[in-house]
Amino acid sequence: MKKYILSLLMFFVALSSFSVNVSDFGKAKWIWLQEDGQPNSWVAFRKTFTLDSAPGNVKANIAVDTKYWLWINGQMVLFEGGLARGAAPNTCYYDEIDLSSYLQKGENTISILVWYWGRTRKTHEDSGKGGLIFHSDIDGYQLCSDSSWKVIKHPGYDPKSGGGGGSANRVNAYNIRFDANKALGDWTDAAWYSLSYNDTKWNSAIEKGLADCLPWGKLVPRCIPQWNDRGLADYVSLKTDNGNITLPYINNTGKVKVISAKLPFNRQVTPYLKIRGVKGDTITVDTDDPFNLLQSVYITKDGVQEFEGYSWFNGHNIEYSIPSGVEVLELKYRWTGLGEMPGNFECSDEQLTRLWWMARNTLYICARDSYMDCPDRERGLWIGDVADQTGAVFYTLDDAGIKLLKKAIDNTIAYRNDSIIQGLAPGFGDYRGKSSELTGQSLQFISQGIWQYYYNTGDKETLANAYPAVMDYMRLWNMMPDGLPMHRKGYANWVDWGTDSDPVPTNVILYYMALKAVKSMAAVLEKPSDIEWCNGRIESIEKNFSRKYWRGTHYGTAGKPLEERVSALAVISGLADKDNYQILADSVLFPVRKSSPHMEWMVEEALILTGNHEKGLQRMKERYAPQILDKELTTLYERFDEKRPGTPNHAWNAPNYVLSRYVSGIKATDVAWKSFEVRPYLTTFASVNQIVPSVKGNIVMKAEKDNSSCRIELKSLEGTVAKVYIPLNGRKLNNVTVNGKTVWKNGETIVSSKDEYRFVGKDDDSICYEVGCGDWSFVVQND
Repeated sequence: MKKYILSLLMFFVALSSFSVNVSDFGKAKWIWLQEDGQPNSWVAFRKTFTLDSAPGNVKANIAVDTKYWLWINGQMVLFEGGLARGAAPNTCYYDEIDLSSYLQKGENTISILVWYWGRTRKTHEDSGKGGLIFHSDIDGYQLCSDSSWKVIKHPGYDPKSGGGGGSANRVNAYNIRFDANKALGDWTDAAWYSLSYNDTKWNSAIEKGLADCLPWGKLVPRCIPQWNDRGLADYVSLKTDNGNITLPYINNTGKVKVISAKLPFNRQVTPYLKIRGVKGDTITVDTDDPFNLLQSVYITKDGVQEFEGYSWFNGHNIEYSIPSGVEVLELKYRWTGLGEMPGNFECSDEQLTRLWWMARNTLYICARDSYMDCPDRERGLWIGDVADQTGAVFYTLDDAGIKLLKKAIDNTIAYRNDSIIQGLAPGFGDYRGKSSELTGQSLQFISQGIWQYYYNTGDKETLANAYPAVMDYMRLWNMMPDGLPMHRKGYANWVDWGTDSDPVPTNVILYYMALKAVKSMAAVLEKPSDIEWCNGRIESIEKNFSRKYWRGTHYGTAGKPLEERVSALAVISGLADKDNYQILADSVLFPVRKSSPHMEWMVEEALILTGNHEKGLQRMKERYAPQILDKELTTLYERFDEKRPGTPNHAWNAPNYVLSRYVSGIKATDVAWKSFEVRPYLTTFASVNQIVPSVKGNIVMKAEKDNSSCRIELKSLEGTVAKVYIPLNGRKLNNVTVNGKTVWKNGETIVSSKDEYRFVGKDDDSICYEVGCGDWSFVVQND
């Protein structure tokens, strides 16, 4: 515990360089109602002020517990601000917002709706009190939250709305239950507006403390961008049990009618409606996802009215339960999410192209305040799931997704339990008590999460922050007399949802992989004694692993049922004897199908690494076939079990990593993509196209072949060097051109001192050239 306290103190020292200077909040106060606020409270704030002139560049700092919506002069400035979970215990994120285009000369009104969750479920650390703090320097005028602000508990929102699962291992958010008859009217409008809102009956806000005070803690800047708010949009289609409908639509059936509104694909959305009705009807908005725990409920008033539920949920279809007599005028949705998905993969196999797209959607819907295991059942930061996502992030998401990965690392390190690196998942203890350590996930997070984040970004600062905790965790593992690490159960022996898992050797290999990652970290951070410590354990495992776990046709525990995951990890880690590769591929890696999607991608990668590219891709297609062929499904399931598939959008589906790395063949070969290779696999594909959103920018590759030639087009970026391997497709090489210039003919390379490319070499499979920044076209002609 002393070591934990010391580490925590060191973290706060480091954190201080990123925290806001209290003076940046001026004289602003944390404000709220007189009472500290019950959970699931919605509180409205207003402040009217006068400016002598229209201001220029204006920034504002704002922090809340937990979420907020901001308007100025009736115009929405920000939809869902605030970021769950502080950077460490007793910290709170704040947002910086640009107000420049919203303020004007004369009277202005700022309106803020704050939603206080009031419960801790690992993915959010509750302060125990609702609160708002706001500061902006507007050309010398200090707009600060204080007792001059007006406040009222919004009577339209029912704090007893329920939702979130009702137990400790479910989501933080709640259902929305809004009664239009208790609404505040146009309370976000400006005071000078012709139908100005009268807030004289509102209370004066109660000042609760200055910036950086408890219980909210030290203010630190938001570490990821605001959500990408794409505005209200129409659904793809609307239908009832009688078929498709168009709007306006009147339910005159005498009973509640469900309108199913189809989304383009499974998305994080807030639902919107505009209807004509009478007082007292109830409209419920839900989704078709059986694991969705949230809904929006709207109690109607007389006349035409509109409503948007601010608690996001997800599904393939949004379902509106419309009472009889209600006329539906508009149904829309707002799609919000973190950043964009600039990565792309296409190949001549339509099923694999669709599978990559489904995996992309799955990754994106599992990213918001944190990376999540799923957006419906838990929204938990299970760190093994994050490790599965990491490989896909760098082929799929933009810089926002990379920043969220850094946040996942920083939060995991900050909220560790003493020396235990644990998952930040709901319902399994917290950083002060019972650990949620799944040992396999903790080890996977070190090698496939933290190290791969550094390797793809070059972010040494984040690596250095994580490293002491990583070393502490690695030292928790003791070595046994047989030269292998002693198994740590954590709170469960779980390693995978599939059948017949073999946890002990699985964790031995994952520990070995983590050791090699830590050795690489130590080299970057110049820790020679730690390198020596890692080497001792690495060599011991290499010497003893096969002796204990090689069974003649596979790796595993004696007497345990045959399964493929230990053998797959043995190949990926390098512990497997290469002489056994084909035996492993034929006896276990291809035919045995016991893994869940959590480890399936590792089996497919292992098959490819053994030289069985076709079998790896065939296995992928066969395992995912029911999902690929289901045209209504746009994200991927938690399990392959068709009777118990689990959530229909689970984080650990990573075909986009395998397809991008081993079909497009693009991978980093140096830190931060300073060098990379392009080795497209065209043996059974006529074409492969890829966009990789690397930290250097978008790498664009197109490859295609026909009976006599192969062409690769590459957009390479400044600060990078690429090795391009042009496949020969089993044919004799005739000639090669680079950007239209002949560079190989009659078995010889043609080189000029002015050339911007370099011939690297040739073998039976490919010919390789090294190039720098620019647009490149390589054409190989075969006999």
